[in-house]
Amino acid sequence: MNEDRMEGKIRTLGGKAEQLAGRATGDAKTRVEGVLDEAAGRAQDLYGQAKDAASDTIDTLEEGAANAEDFIRDFIETRPYTTAVLALCAGWLIGRMGRHDG
Repeated sequence: MNEDRMEGKIRTLGGKAEQLAGRATGDAKTRVEGVLDEAAGRAQDLYGQAKDAASDTIDTLEEGAANAEDFIRDFIETRPYTTAVLALCAGWLIGRMGRHDG
């Protein structure tokens, strides 16, 4: 949980407390300020959740790229002849695409 989420939750609770105090004292201004603080706290918490989700997505993508790199390295090291044949075929196909018969 990041700082924005913590601050948002604290502000939300503070806003609820303000609302209760406003109701108990009959002070409409305190009650409205409590509603606004609660809404701002919820928004800040949602912002923190979005930051966490983005960070998790980046971590997952980086992990996936590392796994793909490990797979390719392992494939090349354990199957050198297959890798050479695949490279030759790819080169041949690229060469054929560049030719224009006519």
